[in-house]
Formats: sequence, C-alpha cells, structure tokens
Amino acid sequence: MRTRNNVLMIAILILAIIAVYVDLPNSPGLHIGPLQQDFRIRQGLDLQGGLQVLLQADVESSADLEPGALSVAASIIENRVNALGVVEPLVQTQGEQRIIVELPGIQDPDEAIATIRETGLLEFVDAGTRYLPPMTVVQTTYPQLASQGAETHSTDGETPATGTPTSTLEIEPPTEAVTPTEDETGDAAAGEETAPPPDDRPVVTDTVFATVLTGQHLQSAYVQRDEQTGEFLIGLEMTDEGAQIFQTYTAQNINTYLAIVLDKEVISSPVIETAIPEGRAVIRGSFTLESAQQLVIQLRYGSLPVPLRVETTRTIGPTLGQDSVQRSMQAGIVGLGIVLLFMLIYYRLPGLLADLALILYGLLNLAVYKVGWPILLVISLLLIISYLLDRRDVWPLALGGVLLVVTFGLMAAGFMGVTLTLPAITGFILSTGMAVDANILVFERMKEELRAGRSLASAMEAGFSRAWTSIRDSNISTLITCAILFYFGSTFGAGTVKGFAVTLALGVVINMFTAITVTRTFMRLALQWAGEKLEESRVLLGA
Repeated sequence: MRTRNNVLMIAILILAIIAVYVDLPNSPGLHIGPLQQDFRIRQGLDLQGGLQVLLQADVESSADLEPGALSVAASIIENRVNALGVVEPLVQTQGEQRIIVELPGIQDPDEAIATIRETGLLEFVDAGTRYLPPMTVVQTTYPQLASQGAETHSTDGETPATGTPTSTLEIEPPTEAVTPTEDETGDAAAGEETAPPPDDRPVVTDTVFATVLTGQHLQSAYVQRDEQTGEFLIGLEMTDEGAQIFQTYTAQNINTYLAIVLDKEVISSPVIETAIPEGRAVIRGSFTLESAQQLVIQLRYGSLPVPLRVETTRTIGPTLGQDSVQRSMQAGIVGLGIVLLFMLIYYRLPGLLADLALILYGLLNLAVYKVGWPILLVISLLLIISYLLDRRDVWPLALGGVLLVVTFGLMAAGFMGVTLTLPAITGFILSTGMAVDANILVFERMKEELRAGRSLASAMEAGFSRAWTSIRDSNISTLITCAILFYFGSTFGAGTVKGFAVTLALGVVINMFTAITVTRTFMRLALQWAGEKLEESRVLLGA
C-alpha cells in the first residue's frame, strides 16, 4: 500500500513538472536530435483573424462530379495553403459541391486565393534505385509550377481500344512496411520545392531528382481491369513528344523507379519493368477501385480535379483580440480561484487536495492543447501502472487501455495540439465544471460513509468506489455526444462545433484521470501520513 502510493505520487509529480514546462509562456520547446517541437497554442480564425473562402464547384449538379473528386480537391487545397505558412488551416467539404477554406493569420486575400486555384505541377521523376514512399516531399530539377506551362491536360478518360500494345510499370514497394493499396492514394501537396512540409511527411533533402516528363506530356490516364486476374490497373498514354522521351528513358532505365510527383510530393513510385515504345503504359499494384480512381484523378488533372469558383470571400478580424483574450483569461483565473476557495472552505482537507488535482487538471489540458498525444500517452501509461500496483479495481486498466489505443490513433493522425477557438474555449470551461462536479460527488459519498460510522480508510475507498460509477456513466455519455458533434462538424464543415467537441472530449478524459486517480492518491497519502489525527478530528474532512 505504502509503496503503491509513493510510486504513484512520484509519477504524478513528474507528470506535473512536464506539464508546467510545456505550459510556460516562453517555453523553449523540445529540440533534441530528430525531436523538434515548439510548445505553443494555435489560435483559430476567430481569435487571430484571417481569411474565409467559400469555393463552389463550377458544375451544374453533383452528378457531374467524379466520385471522390471534391475530397481530392480539398486535400490538394489543404496542402497548398500550408505553403503560405498558415497554422492549422481549416479545409472542409460542405455538402456535395462546396469547400470551406479558413486561413487564420492571412492578411493578403489575393495571394491566398491565387495559391488555392493555381495549377498543380505533375512530374515524372528519375528516382533510380531509390524507392520514394508516397507523401514524400522531394526536390526536383524542374523549378517552376505548372502555371508557367506544365499543366496536365484534362482528358475524357476513355480506355484505348482492345489490342493496343502497352508496356508495364509495376508498383513494387521494397519493404513490407509499405502497403501499396493505401499508399497509392497519397494526397497532393502544395508549394514550391523550397517550402517546408506542413506536417510530419518524410522529406528528402540530400538529393535533387531529375524530372523526365511533366504533366504536359501526359495525354490521358484511366482505370482498367485485367480480364484474366481481375485486378485494377491504371493506364497511361503519352503525347507524341512524351512518347519519344518515355521510350528513350524507359529503355535505358529498366528495373529502376520512376516516381510520380504532384506539387513536389510523391503520389506513386512504380518500377520500370520493360521499355515502353508506344507511349502507353500500365501501372500495376494492389489497387482497389477507389484507390485507382483517386490516383487517376491526380494524374489526369494535375491541377484541381474539379473546377472551382470563389463564391464568397471574407476577411475576418479577431473576435476577441489580444486584450480581450487576456481579460478573459484573467476572468477565468478569478472564477477558478473562487471555485478553489469554495472547495477548500466546504470540504476542508479533501477540498484542498481536490484543488491541487484541479490545478493539475488545468495544466494537463493546456499541455495537451500545445503538444497533443505525448501527454495523453503518459496519462494512459500512468493509469495502467496504477492498476498494476493495485488490482482491486479494474477500471484504471480499462480506461488506460482505451486511452492508449486512442492515443496511438492520434499519433498516427499526427495530432500535435489543438487549435483554440471561442467554442473550443467554451468546451474547456464546461469540462472544468465537470471536473469540479466529479470531486464533489466523491466527497459527498465519502461524507455519507463517515456519518454511517465507517472508519476513515473504508469511508474513503467506499466513497470513491460509489462515485466512480456515476462519474463513469456521465462522462461516457458526454464522450458519445462529443463523437457525434465531431462527426457532424467534420461532415458539414462546422469547424466551430468540431473544436468544441475536441476540447470537451479531452477535458472529460483528463477529468476521469485527475478526479479519481490523482485525488484518490492524494487522499491515500494524507491518510497514510496523518490517519490517526484525521480520525480524531473529522472536522478536517468536512464531515
């Protein structure tokens, strides 16, 4: 018992120190070798101002759009606006024909719109014997974007007549870590070759790859199916000029990789199996119909896969501004201080311990907002450790296991902090109220057990056990609501709703950890150090 409490207390103190370091206003961040992370809160459009653009598909109806074309267009736009240096841009489809683009901090609307609508550069790049995974950012010898002449020609996508001779480019990832079916759908990227990648995409900086062909040499791209095997293939047909270049190059580079690059980002890396004399080739791989269609969309258009017109443009000033944000923070601190004082006066020693847990709750939330999944990983591991030290309750293992799975998912998604907006701040404030409520439930249950004549130790454990079911059920229902809000926010382009759902869900998860594990550990240590005095003077417990 004593060892368990001491170990948990040390772990909680380490977690608190990490959170304080991350939350420092002028935190230096983490810059050790490959770990290059700045600790800062990202502000949304309503806090720092910026540009909001509503794009409308320039077609008569949704039936005129190819399947997945609008989603691909949104992905291309998102990657392009990252080249502007925008922090956390919001690019979402709205309905079947609209895309909403929110660019916090942008002051030049003309530059932003030009970047969104510019023609993409499609390149066929000599990678030699080096396999370049999809989404890898590379430098090439072609220095200019397609707006200066290298755009892909739109085609009708018809398959050549049966019997037309074709040669083969085989998709051949060199390691088992690459899944061809998924990797062939890599999103298009934005920016020039000198622009830094907006996320954790791999970047090749030690080599400048030679551009063999550009999109202007590609006449058509289409999906076809092998009649014998039933597998989906991607057919390519070059222009006359492109066919001559292609023939010479493929004859001299058999068994080497020909990377296909869109806006300096690799979307496919087939290997050349044979010389291609007629300018017609087939890309083989583990394609599904959907993945093949998405790659074809990128190949055939190079630019946006659907014509877009600017429906509306709004320059938005910060709703609050820096002065108002500071005043709101001051008001929040005053309000939190009043709550902490109430807990201290009414519940006395348990209230003091709950105040400490509530302060840690706020620090952990702010740390998650800044760095994302690493803090959640530490919390999940601490929950699992608490179960291993005391196996009477299985809930820490269950909660820690679920949180660990979620954390790995967030890690894979590149979750590195939250973009704060006014609704997101509202979600945090609401979750803080729920954290206070959880502690009140625990202490009221404990006071009931003390009045019934139980010893302090048994009353404390019974209070936490009885309160946990109520806390668990209410928080699970809240998390379900957050999931629904997040889904609709993502589906219908309601970014404000999405931000509210994210901060509320994070607050609920951290609340379950601090209200039960942290406060419980504090109470057990208090009982361990001053149990006899507390038994004699129960007034300190608010009973």
